Amino acid sequence: MKQYDYLIVGAGLWGSVFAHEATKRGKKCLVIDRRKHTGGNVYCENVEGINVHKYGAHIFHTNDKDVWDYVNSFVEFNRYTNSPVANYNGELYNLPFNMNTFYQLWKVRTPEEAKAKIREQVEEAGITDPLNLEEQAISLVGTDIYHKLIKAYTEKQWGRKATELPAFIIKRLPVRFTFDNNYFNDKYQGIPIGGYNKLTEGLLKDVEIRLDVDFFKEREELTNLAETVVYTGPIDEYFDFQFGQLEYRSLRFDNQLLDQENYQGNAVVNYTDGETPYTRIIEHKHFEFGTQPKTVITHEYPQEWVKGAEPYYPVNDDKNTAVFNQYKSLASQEENVIFGGRLAEYRYYDMHQVVASALKKVKVHFG
Repeated sequence: MKQYDYLIVGAGLWGSVFAHEATKRGKKCLVIDRRKHTGGNVYCENVEGINVHKYGAHIFHTNDKDVWDYVNSFVEFNRYTNSPVANYNGELYNLPFNMNTFYQLWKVRTPEEAKAKIREQVEEAGITDPLNLEEQAISLVGTDIYHKLIKAYTEKQWGRKATELPAFIIKRLPVRFTFDNNYFNDKYQGIPIGGYNKLTEGLLKDVEIRLDVDFFKEREELTNLAETVVYTGPIDEYFDFQFGQLEYRSLRFDNQLLDQENYQGNAVVNYTDGETPYTRIIEHKHFEFGTQPKTVITHEYPQEWVKGAEPYYPVNDDKNTAVFNQYKSLASQEENVIFGGRLAEYRYYDMHQVVASALKKVKVHFG
């Protein structure tokens, strides 16, 4: 007789939702994680009363009312609206591209004037069949927006020249001819009041958890504890990298506690020039409208992923997709193992998609 119905490898959002739903159905679950905390990448660290997003900024947004109601059943979300600002060599621009941006760039005041300016630059560029990201972006928004707000930022993010990146990365760019700085079009948006830990703690309230446990160091012993393994880690690691390592982009965070109340006046400021080595500065207190006497800022540096570093963004090019499909084929043959989440599925998920994916898996699995 196995001790648990489910061993959930990974205490991130996907695993936490699955564990909660299985427990709710009377199943006995054990959640393990190699980190010393639950929550995965949404984990917050409390510094001087400020919830610091330890693994990068997380802003919950969705059009799915069921998903929104689900997360709000564990913790109330605030009314935070993501309105990033771009800093290009000291010039400030509103994002996403909207009438505020166009006025800042060209002093145009009407949508027609802005459309004419973009159309003029697109026609001048004369790109009919974009072969790379640079050509795709210019063909959509013209040269000014591309050179000031897209080029260097994208190159820093991906560690490659824009001319070496495939056009499909920027299939479309959000362009608004209204004075609206709300980055997302989704109906629901916010941050948990009191931080994301309240969400994951709510999900795992009745679940047994063991932290600082490496599944691969105790694989046989741990697997023997449960009828079914729910695996949310890197799929290539599960299969001992037999087809090679999948590639990711990684990030490095430099956190600073400052003895001042307000550093930049906004939660997110992107640095879109090529000379600044980081892509953005996050000021965490603004996610929850904090009034603490101090502030915490984070400089975010994209970097190449190496084994042992934190994998953030899958590189879903043809080469990696072919490798992933080999692992996916192996995964489909595994008995009593459920694979789920961004690392096990080698795809980028926003948080609402993580929740929806886990709930869908629960529905399929339990019927």
